[in-house]
Amino acid sequence: MTSDLQIALFPCLQDNYGLLIHDPQSGETAAIDTPDSQEILRQCQSRGWTLTDIWNTHHHWDHTGGNLALKESHNVRITGPNMMEGRIPGLDRGVGEGDEFTLGTYRVEVMHTPGHTLDHIIFYVPDAQAAFVGDTIFVMGCGRLFEGSPAQMHDSLAKIMALPDDTALYCAHEYTLSNAKFARHVEPNNAAMAAAQRAAQALRDKGTPTVPTTVAAERATNPFITAGSADELGRRRALKDQF
Repeated sequence: MTSDLQIALFPCLQDNYGLLIHDPQSGETAAIDTPDSQEILRQCQSRGWTLTDIWNTHHHWDHTGGNLALKESHNVRITGPNMMEGRIPGLDRGVGEGDEFTLGTYRVEVMHTPGHTLDHIIFYVPDAQAAFVGDTIFVMGCGRLFEGSPAQMHDSLAKIMALPDDTALYCAHEYTLSNAKFARHVEPNNAAMAAAQRAAQALRDKGTPTVPTTVAAERATNPFITAGSADELGRRRALKDQF
Protein backbone atom coordinates (compact mmCIF):
# COMPACT_ATOMS: atom_id res chain seq x y z
CA MET A 1 0.00 0.00 0.00
CA THR A 2 1.04 3.62 -0.47
CA SER A 3 1.60 5.41 2.81
CA ASP A 4 0.83 9.09 3.33
CA LEU A 5 2.69 9.19 6.65
CA GLN A 6 5.15 12.09 6.48
CA ILE A 7 8.60 11.67 8.03
CA ALA A 8 11.01 14.55 8.68
CA LEU A 9 14.64 14.00 9.68
CA PHE A 10 16.91 16.87 10.73
CA PRO A 11 20.25 17.30 12.52
CA CYS A 12 20.35 18.14 16.23
CA LEU A 13 23.14 18.67 18.75
CA GLN A 14 26.52 17.41 17.50
CA ASP A 15 25.59 14.26 15.60
CA ASN A 16 22.00 13.38 16.59
CA TYR A 17 19.06 13.32 14.25
CA GLY A 18 15.66 14.60 15.27
CA LEU A 19 12.70 12.80 13.76
CA LEU A 20 9.08 13.86 13.33
CA ILE A 21 6.29 11.75 11.90
CA HIS A 22 2.98 13.25 10.88
CA ASP A 23 -0.34 11.65 9.96
CA PRO A 24 -2.08 14.19 7.69
CA GLN A 25 -5.49 12.56 8.17
CA SER A 26 -5.61 12.99 11.94
CA GLY A 27 -3.12 15.83 12.27
CA GLU A 28 -1.22 13.91 14.94
CA THR A 29 2.53 14.44 15.04
CA ALA A 30 5.11 12.48 17.07
CA ALA A 31 8.72 13.31 17.83
CA ILE A 32 10.95 10.25 18.04
CA ASP A 33 13.11 11.18 21.04
CA THR A 34 13.81 14.79 22.03
CA PRO A 35 17.45 15.73 21.52
CA ASP A 36 16.64 19.44 21.08
CA SER A 37 13.22 20.76 22.03
CA GLN A 38 13.66 24.12 20.32
CA GLU A 39 14.74 22.58 17.01
CA ILE A 40 11.85 20.12 17.17
CA LEU A 41 9.39 22.99 17.56
CA ARG A 42 11.05 24.96 14.76
CA GLN A 43 10.72 21.97 12.47
CA CYS A 44 7.06 21.52 13.40
CA GLN A 45 6.29 25.19 12.84
CA SER A 46 8.00 25.26 9.46
CA ARG A 47 5.69 22.45 8.31
CA GLY A 48 2.51 23.65 9.99
CA TRP A 49 2.42 20.60 12.24
CA THR A 50 1.30 20.58 15.88
CA LEU A 51 3.27 18.27 18.16
CA THR A 52 0.97 15.80 19.95
CA ASP A 53 3.27 12.94 20.99
CA ILE A 54 6.79 11.99 22.00
CA TRP A 55 8.06 8.43 21.59
CA ASN A 56 11.23 7.71 23.55
CA THR A 57 13.44 4.79 22.54
CA HIS A 58 15.54 4.83 25.74
CA HIS A 59 16.47 7.01 28.68
CA HIS A 60 19.77 8.63 27.61
CA TRP A 61 19.77 12.41 27.96
CA ASP A 62 20.23 13.10 24.25
CA HIS A 63 16.99 11.21 23.64
CA THR A 64 14.84 12.52 26.50
CA GLY A 65 16.34 15.93 27.25
CA GLY A 66 13.50 17.88 25.66
CA ASN A 67 10.63 15.85 27.13
CA LEU A 68 9.59 18.11 29.98
CA ALA A 69 9.90 21.40 28.06
CA LEU A 70 7.77 20.04 25.23
CA LYS A 71 5.23 18.59 27.63
CA GLU A 72 4.94 21.93 29.40
CA SER A 73 4.52 23.91 26.19
CA HIS A 74 2.38 21.50 24.17
CA ASN A 75 0.84 19.04 26.64
CA VAL A 76 2.16 16.16 24.56
CA ARG A 77 1.66 12.50 25.46
CA ILE A 78 4.97 10.76 26.18
CA THR A 79 5.31 7.07 25.31
CA GLY A 80 8.43 5.16 26.26
CA PRO A 81 9.88 1.96 27.67
CA ASN A 82 8.13 0.56 30.74
CA MET A 83 11.04 -1.59 31.89
CA MET A 84 12.63 0.61 34.53
CA GLU A 85 10.50 3.07 36.45
CA GLY A 86 11.59 6.69 36.64
CA ARG A 87 13.95 6.68 33.68
CA ILE A 88 11.78 8.55 31.15
CA PRO A 89 10.96 12.15 32.16
CA GLY A 90 7.22 12.86 31.98
CA LEU A 91 6.27 9.34 30.87
CA ASP A 92 2.52 8.92 30.31
CA ARG A 93 2.37 5.53 28.63
CA GLY A 94 4.87 2.76 29.28
CA VAL A 95 5.18 0.12 26.56
CA GLY A 96 7.22 -3.00 25.95
CA GLU A 97 7.68 -6.01 23.69
CA GLY A 98 4.55 -6.85 21.69
CA ASP A 99 2.58 -3.74 22.64
CA GLU A 100 0.74 -1.78 19.98
CA PHE A 101 -0.75 1.70 19.79
CA THR A 102 -1.76 4.11 17.04
CA LEU A 103 -0.75 7.45 15.60
CA GLY A 104 -3.88 8.58 13.82
CA THR A 105 -4.68 5.83 11.33
CA TYR A 106 -1.31 4.07 11.69
CA ARG A 107 -0.65 1.05 13.86
CA VAL A 108 2.66 1.14 15.74
CA GLU A 109 4.34 -2.05 16.99
CA VAL A 110 6.80 -1.94 19.89
CA MET A 111 9.87 -4.19 19.98
CA HIS A 112 12.17 -4.49 22.99
CA THR A 113 15.77 -4.31 21.76
CA PRO A 114 18.15 -4.36 24.75
CA GLY A 115 21.89 -4.11 24.27
CA HIS A 116 22.75 -0.42 24.14
CA THR A 117 20.60 -0.03 27.27
CA LEU A 118 18.38 -2.54 29.05
CA ASP A 119 15.26 -0.45 28.47
CA HIS A 120 15.72 0.23 24.73
CA ILE A 121 12.67 -0.17 22.49
CA ILE A 122 12.02 0.57 18.83
CA PHE A 123 8.84 1.62 17.04
CA TYR A 124 7.80 -0.18 13.84
CA VAL A 125 5.06 1.26 11.60
CA PRO A 126 4.23 -1.57 9.17
CA ASP A 127 2.00 0.41 6.81
CA ALA A 128 4.72 3.04 6.38
CA GLN A 129 7.46 0.39 5.96
CA ALA A 130 9.48 2.27 8.57
CA ALA A 131 11.11 1.50 11.92
CA PHE A 132 12.48 4.06 14.34
CA VAL A 133 15.41 2.27 15.90
CA GLY A 134 17.11 4.78 18.21
CA ASP A 135 20.61 3.63 19.12
CA THR A 136 20.16 -0.12 18.61
CA ILE A 137 21.31 -0.18 14.99
CA PHE A 138 23.10 2.46 12.95
CA VAL A 139 24.11 2.55 9.32
CA MET A 140 26.87 -0.09 9.31
CA GLY A 141 26.95 -0.11 13.11
CA CYS A 142 25.25 -0.74 16.43
CA GLY A 143 25.06 1.04 19.76
CA ARG A 144 27.73 0.68 22.42
CA LEU A 145 26.87 -1.97 25.00
CA PHE A 146 26.48 0.37 27.96
CA GLU A 147 24.13 -1.93 29.88
CA GLY A 148 23.34 -4.99 27.79
CA SER A 149 25.33 -7.99 26.66
CA PRO A 150 26.56 -9.10 23.24
CA ALA A 151 23.91 -11.83 23.32
CA GLN A 152 21.16 -9.28 23.92
CA MET A 153 22.39 -7.05 21.09
CA HIS A 154 22.70 -10.07 18.80
CA ASP A 155 19.07 -11.01 19.49
CA SER A 156 17.91 -7.40 19.10
CA LEU A 157 19.60 -7.03 15.72
CA ALA A 158 18.08 -10.36 14.65
CA LYS A 159 14.61 -8.95 15.43
CA ILE A 160 15.29 -5.98 13.20
CA MET A 161 16.68 -8.18 10.42
CA ALA A 162 13.45 -10.21 10.53
CA LEU A 163 11.50 -7.16 9.29
CA PRO A 164 10.80 -6.90 5.53
CA ASP A 165 13.91 -6.16 3.49
CA ASP A 166 12.65 -2.79 2.27
CA THR A 167 11.85 -1.49 5.77
CA ALA A 168 13.44 1.94 6.25
CA LEU A 169 15.49 2.11 9.45
CA TYR A 170 15.65 5.57 10.98
CA CYS A 171 18.49 5.67 13.49
CA ALA A 172 19.36 8.52 15.81
CA HIS A 173 22.96 9.45 14.93
CA GLU A 174 25.15 10.21 11.93
CA TYR A 175 27.98 7.76 12.60
CA THR A 176 28.20 6.20 9.15
CA LEU A 177 31.65 7.24 7.99
CA SER A 178 33.37 6.03 11.16
CA ASN A 179 31.24 2.87 11.11
CA ALA A 180 32.18 2.23 7.48
CA LYS A 181 35.88 2.67 8.24
CA PHE A 182 35.62 0.06 10.98
CA ALA A 183 33.58 -2.30 8.79
CA ARG A 184 36.30 -2.19 6.13
CA HIS A 185 38.90 -2.86 8.81
CA VAL A 186 37.27 -6.08 10.01
CA GLU A 187 36.13 -7.25 6.55
CA PRO A 188 38.60 -5.73 4.07
CA ASN A 189 37.48 -8.00 1.22
CA ASN A 190 33.74 -7.31 1.56
CA ALA A 191 32.75 -5.62 -1.72
CA ALA A 192 29.31 -4.59 -0.44
CA MET A 193 30.90 -2.77 2.50
CA ALA A 194 33.36 -1.03 0.17
CA ALA A 195 30.52 0.16 -2.06
CA ALA A 196 28.50 1.32 0.94
CA GLN A 197 31.49 3.28 2.22
CA ARG A 198 31.87 5.07 -1.13
CA ALA A 199 28.15 5.84 -1.27
CA ALA A 200 28.15 7.20 2.29
CA GLN A 201 31.18 9.40 1.60
CA ALA A 202 29.46 10.84 -1.47
CA LEU A 203 26.37 11.70 0.55
CA ARG A 204 28.30 13.31 3.38
CA ASP A 205 30.42 15.30 0.92
CA LYS A 206 27.15 16.92 -0.17
CA GLY A 207 25.97 17.37 3.42
CA THR A 208 23.23 14.79 2.90
CA PRO A 209 22.24 12.39 5.71
CA THR A 210 23.05 8.71 5.26
CA VAL A 211 19.90 7.92 7.28
CA PRO A 212 17.60 6.09 6.73
CA THR A 213 19.10 2.77 5.77
CA THR A 214 17.20 -0.46 5.05
CA VAL A 215 17.08 -3.96 6.47
CA ALA A 216 18.51 -5.37 3.25
CA ALA A 217 21.41 -2.90 3.20
CA GLU A 218 22.35 -3.63 6.81
CA ARG A 219 22.18 -7.36 6.31
CA ALA A 220 24.87 -7.00 3.63
CA THR A 221 27.09 -4.28 5.11
CA ASN A 222 26.74 -4.11 8.90
CA PRO A 223 29.70 -5.86 10.58
CA PHE A 224 27.69 -6.54 13.73
CA ILE A 225 25.18 -8.50 11.67
CA THR A 226 27.64 -10.23 9.37
CA ALA A 227 29.48 -11.23 12.57
CA GLY A 228 27.04 -14.13 12.68
CA SER A 229 27.28 -14.93 16.39
CA ALA A 230 26.97 -13.17 19.72
CA ASP A 231 30.58 -13.98 20.57
CA GLU A 232 31.91 -12.45 17.37
CA LEU A 233 29.61 -9.45 17.76
CA GLY A 234 31.02 -8.92 21.25
CA ARG A 235 34.59 -9.18 19.95
CA ARG A 236 33.90 -6.67 17.20
CA ARG A 237 32.08 -4.29 19.54
CA ALA A 238 35.06 -4.30 21.91
CA LEU A 239 37.35 -3.58 18.95
CA LYS A 240 35.10 -0.77 17.74
CA ASP A 241 35.09 0.84 21.19
CA GLN A 242 38.88 1.26 20.87
CA PHE A 243 39.04 1.89 17.11
